[in-house]
Amino acid sequence: MQTDTHDVVIVGLGPAAYSAALYSARFMLKTLVVGENMGGQLAEAGEVDDYPGLIGVQAQQMIEAFNEHVKKYSVPIVLDRVESIKKEDGEFLLNTQGGSEFRARAVILAVGVERRRLNVPGELEFLGKGVSYCSVCDAPLFKGKRVVVIGGGDSALEGAEILSRYASKVYLVHRRNEFRAQPIYVESVKKKTNVEFVLNSVVKKIEGEKTVNGVVVEERERNAQRKLEVQGVFIEIGFEPPKEFAKKVGVETDPNGYIKVDEWMRTSVKGVFAAGDCTSVWLGFRQVVTAAAQGAVAAHSAFKYVIENKKSLSA
Repeated sequence: MQTDTHDVVIVGLGPAAYSAALYSARFMLKTLVVGENMGGQLAEAGEVDDYPGLIGVQAQQMIEAFNEHVKKYSVPIVLDRVESIKKEDGEFLLNTQGGSEFRARAVILAVGVERRRLNVPGELEFLGKGVSYCSVCDAPLFKGKRVVVIGGGDSALEGAEILSRYASKVYLVHRRNEFRAQPIYVESVKKKTNVEFVLNSVVKKIEGEKTVNGVVVEERERNAQRKLEVQGVFIEIGFEPPKEFAKKVGVETDPNGYIKVDEWMRTSVKGVFAAGDCTSVWLGFRQVVTAAAQGAVAAHSAFKYVIENKKSLSA
């Protein structure tokens, strides 16, 4: 059993976690990172071209760069899943799936979210090879190409609007006849001459060879299928926030299950901070750069909390 007390333990291993680890180490705090998958959702991306200074970098290269930067400051990274966090005698006790136990004066939650998947053939096979879960991130990579957006909420309509500026043709597939998105988004997309609505329809299969070359959609009322010839598939059907994990930790969440934080990334539990996609701020605009920004702010707040606590204990 590991019982060392760290100043800060960061839970997660995506951009927010790496940023928090970097800043925490630079604040000279004894820091530990515990996460399951290096890069988090970033590991599912292909090319990244919206992070300042890194032009057309592959996601895996970016993850490796983040990892090396944190290693420079000798921050240990444990590949494991944190199952519970409890406060004992002014410190936090973290237990992992692998049976390890860690103590911390402060905790930063950077656990991200899970993107809802279609669960159709070809979805995982072509991830990063034409299949994307972020229209805002990847739209410029499909300039002059034919794409399909799947979904009916704000993110799907916003994605279709952005993609219409780059792609030669955008299909918008939704399983209902009406959209859940805000009317202003719907009206904006309706005015786009290169966007075609494919309503009351579902995607049955994503096809391709080395990369995507089409999707098979089925009209629900007639059970009639057709293939849309596209090079890009953008799945925008929402996210699953870490509701159950937040309950275990005892932090307050918003009505959708995202961890509530203030402008300094402080949660409802003193000494626990949160950063990245799991938080309630900037909903609808999830980017590597915004996650990294929140991670830096969370580390600064954790630093102040740890220093103030140490002062009060020594007083």
